[in-house]
Amino acid sequence: MAVREAAAGLSGPGRDEEAALLFENAHYRHDSRWLLPVSPRCCLACALELLPEPGVSLVRKKHVLSGFLDALMKHASLVVQLVAQDQRVCIHFVSMLFGLLCNVEDGSITDLCIEVLIQLTTQLKLEQTIHCLLDECHKELCSMPSMRGSLATLTLLGKLVDAVPALADKLVMEHGDLMEHLLRGLVYPNEGVQASVCYLYGKLYSSPVAAEMLLGHFREKLCPLFLSTMNGAQTKELQINCLGLLKQLLKYDLFVSMLMNKSALVKSAESVEGPPGETPLPLVLKKLLLSRDETLQVASAQCITAVLVHSPAKHALAFIHADIPGIESVVRSLQGNLRMNNTELHKQGLLLFAEILTRQPEEIKLFTSSAMCRDAGRALREAVSSPVLEVAAESLKAISAFLRKDHQSALPVLYKELQGLVKAMLSRCADLSQTPLNWRPLGHASNRNSERAILRRGKFLLNTLEGFRNACRLAMEFQREPSAQENPFTAPSAEKEDTLEAFSEFLLSACDSLCIPMVMRYWEQATHPAVMEVFLSVLHSLFVIVPHMKEKFSKKLAASSFIRLALELKARFCSGLSHSALNQVCSSFLYYMCISLFSAPEKSGPPSQEATQKNHGIMERWNYKLLPREGELSAVSELLQHGLPQISSRGPESLALLSDRQYVEEAVRQRQYCILLLFYLAYIHEDRFVSKTKLFMAVQSFLLSLQDQGERPPLVVFRASIYLLAICQDKDGALDEAVVGAIRKFLEDTPDLHRVYTHHPLLLRLFLLHPELMRRFGHCVLELWFSWEERSCEELDGVPSAGHPTLPASVAALFHILRSSPSILLILLDLICSSPMDIARKVLIVLKTFLRRNEDVQVGGLIRGHFLMILQHLLVEHGSSPSGASGNLPLLLNLLSLVQLRNESEQELDSMAMKLLHQVSKLCGTCSPADSDILQPSFNFLYCSLHQTTLGSQRRAAAVLLSSTALIELLEKMLALTWAEEGSPRTGLLCSAWLLTASLSAQQHKGSLQVHQTLSVELDQVLKALSVPKKKAALLSAAILRFLWTALQQNFSSALVALLPSGAQSPPAPEDTVLAPLGTSQVLSLVIGLQNLLVQKDPLLSHACVGCLEALLDYVHARSPDVALHVACQPWNRFLMFTLLEAGENSFLKPEILRLMTLFVRFRSSSILSQEVGHVLQGAASTDLSTLPGSTLQALHGFFLQVQSMGLLTDHSMAQTLQASLESLSPRASLAQPPLQDMLCLGEVSVSLSHIRD
Repeated sequence: MAVREAAAGLSGPGRDEEAALLFENAHYRHDSRWLLPVSPRCCLACALELLPEPGVSLVRKKHVLSGFLDALMKHASLVVQLVAQDQRVCIHFVSMLFGLLCNVEDGSITDLCIEVLIQLTTQLKLEQTIHCLLDECHKELCSMPSMRGSLATLTLLGKLVDAVPALADKLVMEHGDLMEHLLRGLVYPNEGVQASVCYLYGKLYSSPVAAEMLLGHFREKLCPLFLSTMNGAQTKELQINCLGLLKQLLKYDLFVSMLMNKSALVKSAESVEGPPGETPLPLVLKKLLLSRDETLQVASAQCITAVLVHSPAKHALAFIHADIPGIESVVRSLQGNLRMNNTELHKQGLLLFAEILTRQPEEIKLFTSSAMCRDAGRALREAVSSPVLEVAAESLKAISAFLRKDHQSALPVLYKELQGLVKAMLSRCADLSQTPLNWRPLGHASNRNSERAILRRGKFLLNTLEGFRNACRLAMEFQREPSAQENPFTAPSAEKEDTLEAFSEFLLSACDSLCIPMVMRYWEQATHPAVMEVFLSVLHSLFVIVPHMKEKFSKKLAASSFIRLALELKARFCSGLSHSALNQVCSSFLYYMCISLFSAPEKSGPPSQEATQKNHGIMERWNYKLLPREGELSAVSELLQHGLPQISSRGPESLALLSDRQYVEEAVRQRQYCILLLFYLAYIHEDRFVSKTKLFMAVQSFLLSLQDQGERPPLVVFRASIYLLAICQDKDGALDEAVVGAIRKFLEDTPDLHRVYTHHPLLLRLFLLHPELMRRFGHCVLELWFSWEERSCEELDGVPSAGHPTLPASVAALFHILRSSPSILLILLDLICSSPMDIARKVLIVLKTFLRRNEDVQVGGLIRGHFLMILQHLLVEHGSSPSGASGNLPLLLNLLSLVQLRNESEQELDSMAMKLLHQVSKLCGTCSPADSDILQPSFNFLYCSLHQTTLGSQRRAAAVLLSSTALIELLEKMLALTWAEEGSPRTGLLCSAWLLTASLSAQQHKGSLQVHQTLSVELDQVLKALSVPKKKAALLSAAILRFLWTALQQNFSSALVALLPSGAQSPPAPEDTVLAPLGTSQVLSLVIGLQNLLVQKDPLLSHACVGCLEALLDYVHARSPDVALHVACQPWNRFLMFTLLEAGENSFLKPEILRLMTLFVRFRSSSILSQEVGHVLQGAASTDLSTLPGSTLQALHGFFLQVQSMGLLTDHSMAQTLQASLESLSPRASLAQPPLQDMLCLGEVSVSLSHIRD
């Protein structure tokens, strides 16, 4: 009860902070004896439950710790009473605080935990508590695999010993093995940990008893580590703690003697066993004395004094002779010299600096801080930018020596400063190389001066390259140093500019933009083997420094003729045993560049998952696309390693070696292989430094030599050979038959063609234009070619059907081959059928484009015959479900419909066409409406076949289709799905279904063809679909209108199509009987729907609407003239005309509007056309009739005839005008030709314009 009241007392205003000290979920259970009676009202029980709880935020825990510490500072006795009530609770609280200290990374919470533990331990004065805390620290340090998380524990121990000095002896006596862990902390690469260790050591050695017990520990282990740590200390915290420990040690004679004796050994020994960076104590103290920090200066002075107090005579000499290198003063002096106008002083200062940098032993750091490195680098940058060439030349030597790892090892490494220095060095050399030389006639004195200037430039360039090589070597060495990868003091969110990676990429960029142009410019003026040796070694090192860029870098070098350059150097300087170093560098450079080029990943992608599932046999052939060319890289590596050092021949000599038909020894054959690989890579990257004709002949001789000796070349060498033959072959030339036979034999022994394939149009030409190779390998080569073609096929796929933009070069080359050998199209057709889906799709895109662009190439019969065999095979093998036989069937059908679409009109259907028609209709009969990918191209093909032929063939084609009851049943289902709310197919497929049904119905009625299966359609649904058409479905509305037009033309008496009422119908009214199956209201509703569709002003839809309206009025007039006249004379017809004629100037000259006006004139709707007739006559008189299309002329002629026959004109002058127009139109209308292209593909639907319009 008391606890609840106490808790309630905290809930008043202004007590929120104190309430946060309690654990609200558990406080009500706690006894009041654990609650502090004064402010801040801390509850020990709440703290015990809240602090280890993982769900409580760090901010809340920090607040609780802060409150507890505040209470401990203000009311120490009360808090001690609170904690000391129960010894077990006290121990548990201490253990919990220590656990929080070790597990939380937040520095502020760590500090609070340490402070609370220290205060609590000192206030409680309980032996058991101190034992508990020491045991926890001991256990924590012993269980750590590394000292990474030891900082908090070491800090606690140090402060604990500082607060309770007697603990120093206890710690050494009872926990002596902790000293080994302290040594681990001292060598751990974290100065915070090192500072904590030094602080703890200082507290331990402050106790005489502990110091005596630790004497042996210091002599054997700690002394050298301590001197090394003190010498290398960078942070002020570590420096101060080292000096603090030193002060404690210097209180005892024995420790002073050990420290000074150790220092004497270090100074006198040539090589010292111990940690690197070990320095004599006098030298360390003098360095600190010369620092700019007053605290360090005072402390070091105190330490020097403490040493001298013990034995001035013995130790004073060591301090007098302690030699500080003074590199900082040297740098300051150099900076001052460079500001003076004294060139000789500049040169001497740089010479001295270079000597110091060169002679400094690697094991002794010259630069102990990054700041010193930065100042030195900036001084050298200023020097190398000097306009005086001698000064800049001296600075290059100093820069080369400065770019040493031991000079740059002070962390953090200032990569941006190094980058600025290297850039200044290269820029100065580039400026010199671009200075023009004054050439005079031969023998002129100034010519000798120019030669000397070139020599000076060469020497300057050599020194610059050596400095750049050292920068590259520095980057390589730092790659093995994790601590040098990036600046450890960079904020995580900052841009990573000052990193090794950024520096490495800069080196590559600088080499590309500065080094290479400088060297190549100098190469044009003079030849200096030493320059080229250093230059190529730089290029070689860059492959290692920036491995992720080596592929791009190698390609750029190869494209810039560096294969030729390296071979020229070897040929000029490396014959025999001369310039062996240059030969080795050239060979290494060529090796790494070639290996990088060969190991570049292939850019063709794996087949799709669908192809994997449906083409298991093909996938077995295609698995290689997912893997590197197995074994190729090791074979190339072996060939290059053995062959490159042996090559020192020029181009003609290398060609002669390849052409040798005599018996070739193994060593010579290996050189041939190596030469071929180099030519191969050079030609791939457009570096054609030997004659194509001569190389063509040499490679043929090489292949014949292999055949003669019964040898099989490595696959990579054979790949290089056939690639070079393809590239070097003349446009009209052909390979020798013996060479073709040799190639065929080698290929037949090759496990898979991918291993010897290089993607290039000329290689494709080589295989496809030699019949022997095409028959055997054409299918596989084309499959490989399409697997590599990605971008070009995508470009073609994005081009509209009517567009003819420039073709990609690779596709244009293939088209040229196809035109010269159309039989290759059959291979492409097989690829569509058998390849993975992604390959088949590319083939289809290319074939479509080829057929559209090459209409003069007659391949329809060739493709149709081959497709007929494929389709027959599918139907025989897979019975009723051929759609599941091949995922590529829709692609084949697409191609077939395209071939049919480009056929000429009025062409008789031969027996093959009829068989194909039968097979496609049979295929459709096995499909469901959901198989739109198959049905859409199939319906297009059937529709085109019906309309692009003679009248006799139309009847025969319709009879074939009508005999397929499954097709008719499918069409019935498709039409019914037009008004289905769910499960409706794509709009394009519905369009094709309506157009095909209308065509079949018309042909059946016209030819009285036999019907095996009727097709039922709900008339009400048809009328409703036209009254309320779907959005964005103009073509669908036009197709339904064409179907309705056909039904009206047949007076609803089709033997194929049965128009049924929807559901139960009430008996028709007497006046509707004559219009059956239509009613008067349906007629009026349909007319309104047609008017609404006309207002959309879609040309094709407008033609269909006018045609349907004509058929409707004819149908109604034949049965009820009054109703027909009533419909034609409705006032809204005039509004419709106004709307249509507002479409623009001369809009009345559109054929669909003229047909509509003709219809209104025929049904005596003169009130609607009171003024329009005059407008049409005036417009026709002012228009050049020769520019009008045939459909417009015919419609205009029909309109004039109708006006004249109805006698609607009373104005004599208008009648004369009409007569003149008729006389001029009559011959034109009779000669009007139909549009050039009647069959179009609108979206994915094939549509005959004449079928819709007529």
